[in-house]
Amino acid sequence: MTTGAASDKTSRFSVGLTGGIGCGKTTVSDMFAALGASIVDTDQIAHSMTVPHGPAMPAILAEFGAGFAAPDGSLDRAKMRALVFADSTARHRLEAILHPMIRDAAYAAAAIATGPYVMFVVPLLIESGSWADRVSRVLAVDCPEELQVARVVARNGLAEEQVRAIMATQVTRQARLAAADDVVVNDAGLEELRPQIARLHANYMEFSERMA
Repeated sequence: MTTGAASDKTSRFSVGLTGGIGCGKTTVSDMFAALGASIVDTDQIAHSMTVPHGPAMPAILAEFGAGFAAPDGSLDRAKMRALVFADSTARHRLEAILHPMIRDAAYAAAAIATGPYVMFVVPLLIESGSWADRVSRVLAVDCPEELQVARVVARNGLAEEQVRAIMATQVTRQARLAAADDVVVNDAGLEELRPQIARLHANYMEFSERMA
């Protein structure tokens, strides 16, 4: 990752924001948005693909069967989640459908973004093996693993074992930090986050101006 051209998709300065479940990606991206960054959230895009009559639903049902549709025609997320956590092959089949569609939609959103730079929120940025090469810099949101677990248990009501199973499908904390150009430490409150984000935003504004 460099501060040169992000990819052949865009010449704008862009940041890939990532982090493990419960690290606080949404909180951090909201704070960058408040400073003027254009946020493109791939989780939100993925969700829009699998709502009733969503563009990914025909391919998903053709691949996995009609039983993976909820009564309203959306994806039965609980059923699909159970399958992909139990079967890595199924996860790869689902990703083969969703990931190209998500990337295309993310680039389309970035193309019309009006902020000084674009921040792509990509939970599995490191795991994807391709997103890191498509952004100018990678920003990781970091916190201790025990804090991740506690946050997700409190937020989602999942059992600790379920949270740890999700974490096991993600790269390790050490691997994520090693792949990052920048790190936000989110192990305290908002007051600890604000100066970190203000400093990074100032850097990103400078990088953006250089590429303009």
